[in-house]
Amino acid sequence: MTDLILTTLDWVPEFPRGFVRDLRIRWALEEADLPYKIATTPVGDAAARLPFQPFGQVPWLTDGDITIFETGAILLYLGERSGALMPADRQGRAKVTEWLFAALNSVEMPAVPWSLYRWADDETQSPGRAHLERFLQGRLDHMEAVLADREWLVGPFSIADIAMSDVLRQLQDYGVFSERLACRDYVKRATARPAFNKAYADQIAHFEAADVERADRGDAR
Repeated sequence: MTDLILTTLDWVPEFPRGFVRDLRIRWALEEADLPYKIATTPVGDAAARLPFQPFGQVPWLTDGDITIFETGAILLYLGERSGALMPADRQGRAKVTEWLFAALNSVEMPAVPWSLYRWADDETQSPGRAHLERFLQGRLDHMEAVLADREWLVGPFSIADIAMSDVLRQLQDYGVFSERLACRDYVKRATARPAFNKAYADQIAHFEAADVERADRGDAR
């Protein structure tokens, strides 16, 4: 069997490490115990990525003559390859698929811009900012109700949980789970999994090794 190839950036600054999206794919590959290799693309050369990812982003996955971009599409592809990531029955697969889409649309849609404001320490107030706040809080309230009586979104742990917990993880340092204990505990359960911890450590090690290489070449950080 040919190893899968996961392509990510060769280097990023410290700020986004642990959140670069290849982490979700590393996590899924570790959960499924699928052999894979890491390839890199230069951080400063978006044009070189366009043949593989039309927005010049990462990651993408190569499986023989198949190349797939977008983390949701990659997760779904891997879920179809492994029973560790998606149920075998039609109903279970449909439920996992809908929650995968919900994570990347209904929840991540407000989570990303809200997080960017927080990461930038931008406290500027506007009607649009107030709407975004209400949008996110409403989505989190719905997730709190969903997670109140279940361990994972659909039966056993699945690709839907990789996506949803990683979306929620980016919010956990900002107090939004102080009264949403089901969401808080869900993220804790997910990120306590050995596959997540290996994926996270591997991503950090990848970029730290790149720091050394850049220093040896005299590149600015």
